[in-house]
Amino acid sequence: MRQVIIYPDNEDGGWVCEVPSLPGCVGGGATKEEALDNIRDAIAGWIDAAQTLGREVPDDPQSAEICVV
Repeated sequence: MRQVIIYPDNEDGGWVCEVPSLPGCVGGGATKEEALDNIRDAIAGWIDAAQTLGREVPDDPQSAEICVV
C-alpha cells in the first residue's frame, strides 16, 4: 500500500496523483477513478523498473497529515 496524493488539475482539468515515497511517480486522469487506476499502474511500473535496475524500493511510512491552507 502506498500513500497517494490526489488533487484537481486546475490548468488542464482532470486529476493528478503523486506518490511521495516514489520520487517522480505521478499519474492523472479525467476523473478521480481514472487517475487512481492510472497511478496504480504507475506504481507497479516504478517498482518494476527499480527492481530491474537493482535499485532499492523505498518503504512507505503510511502516515499522513492533511493540512488545508
